[in-house]
Amino acid sequence: MELTKDEIRDIATLARIGVTDEEVDTFQKGLSDVLGYFKKLQEVDTENVEEIGHITGITDIYRSDSVLELDEKGKKAIMDNVPDKKDNYIKVKSVL
Repeated sequence: MELTKDEIRDIATLARIGVTDEEVDTFQKGLSDVLGYFKKLQEVDTENVEEIGHITGITDIYRSDSVLELDEKGKKAIMDNVPDKKDNYIKVKSVL
């Protein structure tokens, strides 16, 4: 499957990146090759293959959440490093 130059420019627009004419030629070949690999993968018979999420076999590598209680000295040490605070709370800029 060969992508057209217009399709490459459309993809670049969707990705919000600017591309030169030379880059369009490079991406045209590269992306077409990638899509060709996907087409080749669709030909593989996976009828009797069990689905897996990953190949390591590891089920849980994260530690469990735990609450660490700080004494007043620890809380004061943290608040001393905060650039802006109000009524013993960390003040942050508005997001919206």
